[in-house]
Amino acid sequence: MYPAVILVLMILLFMFMPKGSALAATEIVLLAVFIWMLMFFRDPRREIPLDEKTLLSPADGTITDIAETEIPELDGKALRIGMFLSIFNVHLNRMPCSVRVESVQYHKGWFKNAMSPESGRVNESNSVVMTRIAEPKNRLLVKQVSGAIARRIVCKAEPGREYAQGLAFGMIKFGSRTELYIPLQEGTYDIAVKIGDKVRAGISPLVVYKHE
Repeated sequence: MYPAVILVLMILLFMFMPKGSALAATEIVLLAVFIWMLMFFRDPRREIPLDEKTLLSPADGTITDIAETEIPELDGKALRIGMFLSIFNVHLNRMPCSVRVESVQYHKGWFKNAMSPESGRVNESNSVVMTRIAEPKNRLLVKQVSGAIARRIVCKAEPGREYAQGLAFGMIKFGSRTELYIPLQEGTYDIAVKIGDKVRAGISPLVVYKHE
């Protein structure tokens, strides 16, 4: 929708704005915005490395924090892996593994800088609680968090439905944050990333379970 609006605006300006350097400069700026929007809403084809012992990244971006926290939706302590999505990243969110969605909860909030872990607590967000289909059948949570620029969270996940590993279920428009929460169970899995790593949704492993 957004690219179409820019394209219509470019056509209208060309038709009704006086010809000259001002029109040329305006059209160049709008063309740059149009191309950037096409890149933002892109959905590149990806070969999902299906492996239920691995939790794949739910988003493209940069790992900003890995920390222990309390999360009521998972009934206690959890490991949080936070990812910042810049305006140049693909913004589709994908399922970390094959899951059954238990609930989708929207939370009103602020629009602070999404690079900060604090934004996951105070910003507008959407929490998708899910249960793994494969063993261990524990609960996970993927949180979509708005940022200073992002103003709309899209989520097509529906409670009661099952989704395959790597399947796209939503996006956060124009810069944001995505968080993966898993129950804190020492010795049952290895963390496959570190702060500063670049990850891609549906491809990059975040956590690898040790069970056979």
